[in-house]
Amino acid sequence: MAPEIPGRIAAYRAGGALRYGAVLDSGVLDQTGDLGAGFATLQDVVVAGRLGDLVAAAEGRGADFGPDTFTYEIPIAAPEKIICVGVNFPDRNAEYKDGQAAPKNMSLFIRFARSFVGHGVALTRPPESEQLDYEGEIAIIIGTGGRRIAERHALEHIAALTLCNEGTLRDWVRHAKFNVTQGKNFDGSGAMGPWIVPYTDPAQLADIRLTTRVNGALRQDDRTSRMMFSFARIINYISTFTTLVPGDVIICGTPTGAGARFDPPIWLKPGDVVEIEAEGIGVLRNGVVDEG
Repeated sequence: MAPEIPGRIAAYRAGGALRYGAVLDSGVLDQTGDLGAGFATLQDVVVAGRLGDLVAAAEGRGADFGPDTFTYEIPIAAPEKIICVGVNFPDRNAEYKDGQAAPKNMSLFIRFARSFVGHGVALTRPPESEQLDYEGEIAIIIGTGGRRIAERHALEHIAALTLCNEGTLRDWVRHAKFNVTQGKNFDGSGAMGPWIVPYTDPAQLADIRLTTRVNGALRQDDRTSRMMFSFARIINYISTFTTLVPGDVIICGTPTGAGARFDPPIWLKPGDVVEIEAEGIGVLRNGVVDEG
């Protein structure tokens, strides 16, 4: 199990059922019924603003399922929106070698929940492409919705934090003139988790070290203090054109160092292990397999 991080709550499958509960060093606690009727999923808890109650209810209890008896699911199974920020670290902008200064506004695209798997589940490389790449990112989960949210109040709308491997099929993001949707949405090509950590203080996001390792080798390494668009600005900007609702997931950008940027590129292949790590959140670890 991962080092102790307060308030870890995961969605998982055990005993043939989908459940959720606190992650302990000895396994996971089953809290699926703790809050009564109407809370069938972890997403229901977040939408109702009851995540803090769930964390409190786990105090002093032991694991119901040991480490080898459950499988992690993505934390928020059916969000209304998963919105991803494209180029959001200074060195990532330079990677494009187009001579353009950092953009005034952020690049955005949409992913579907089906394109993600949980922690410990292998990413799927599809038969249509060998160019499966990794992107380590921090994701924020909206707890309080709103439209045109002021930047100074934006962080108050966050319920929790998690990690994402925003797996990408590089050739498929270039199939058309100006969109990346296809290459970002192959089933099971990315991962999210392992759990969510309640957001309680701006210090949690101010200067997080975010790293990606492939087979133990460091590939990405940066800090959130260097993001071109802060978490508050991201919420402010997105909520200008669409109403954010509880349970929405925003994936906030990856540092330089993805496989596409090597010469020659280094694509993920079956047997590889990718680890995304962020201080105060944890480690998201996934293998790679070919589809089928």
